[in-house]
Amino acid sequence: MAFFSQPGFSPLFQLLNDYEAQPEYKLPASCAPVQCPKPQTARSFAPAFDVRELDEGYYLDGELPGVDQSNIEIEFTDPHTLVIKGHTDRESTTLAPTNRSPSPAGSAGWHQATVEDEDEDAQSTTSASTATTASEPTDKEEPHFWAKERSIGDFQRTFSFTARVDQDSVRASLKNGVLSVFVPKEAVPLPKKIRIQ
Repeated sequence: MAFFSQPGFSPLFQLLNDYEAQPEYKLPASCAPVQCPKPQTARSFAPAFDVRELDEGYYLDGELPGVDQSNIEIEFTDPHTLVIKGHTDRESTTLAPTNRSPSPAGSAGWHQATVEDEDEDAQSTTSASTATTASEPTDKEEPHFWAKERSIGDFQRTFSFTARVDQDSVRASLKNGVLSVFVPKEAVPLPKKIRIQ
């Protein structure tokens, strides 16, 4: 079963980018592969942006789902270059399983669990402890991922503008996972004539 839902070569390019980002790692001679921990690599990605230019300025709209506003930095590194960077972590919520009411006996697909060869006190104690452990997930349990398609880690995008921009009037907002930045163009200075006296 394939987990890539994007058509084209996007998954292949992402795989190549991830491969190139991996640092070369050599195990020490005294260390067996099973005993040594794998190196932790910092992951990074480039969020997708739409950039439009109109007469009044540039509009940048980028997809940053799940990124908190406090984890985004926007700054000018020089008069014509805007850098948007930040960090996001993988956050998952675990939903509690739904309790289905048992169907009437004899229905297809439903089986009544029974315990035999135990006295009633042991049976009630065992079933109570089983119910408690089944409903409370352990904190130490590591999940097995079938797919990891969400982008996590550090991100950065750099935009260079050809026209002069007004750095003091830049506006940005984050709504529904879309970062919108407006970078106004600076007014073109009018030629000034000097009178000779």
